[in-house]
Amino acid sequence: MSEVFSKTGKGQEEIKTRAGGLSQRVRQVLIFIDGKRDIEALREMSPADDLTDMLWVLREQGYIEATELIVESASEPVAIVSTAPAEEPALTTSADFRELPSTPATKELEMARNYMMNTLRNFTGPYAALGLLEKIHAAQSHVEMRAQFEHWIDAIAKAHAGKRRADELRRALLEVI
Repeated sequence: MSEVFSKTGKGQEEIKTRAGGLSQRVRQVLIFIDGKRDIEALREMSPADDLTDMLWVLREQGYIEATELIVESASEPVAIVSTAPAEEPALTTSADFRELPSTPATKELEMARNYMMNTLRNFTGPYAALGLLEKIHAAQSHVEMRAQFEHWIDAIAKAHAGKRRADELRRALLEVI
């Protein structure tokens, strides 16, 4: 599954005026966005390791929006779903959490805790995110664990080794958190 982005009016204006003060690297990614290229095509064009972060910044600041979602499955080679009319986020955010079951799922909570702690240790080192590790360890519910989600993915994406795998790790955690 991959998303295709297009520039919003604000994004088109930024290309003309440079009024938003975007860094040269982020602006370059904005220039590459044309409503046809998916994330993988953008990754091939941009040598930036933090492409996911740059796309998130551009989306959050209103420069781009997801216009299509390309879904690949075993039975059908490619299906394209338009997302232009919907106001869904282009990248996974807190709003993408699944609905919680009516009874607390302690097994899933423990899986999420272990996953978050192990990935933090592996990608940032054992002491780099010590405060976050402590908060994750202390979380007693899915709500408390979800409160650490954005901090967790931010720490992963900032780590050199985690930049390329941030999307994959985010999707895996969203299945249980």
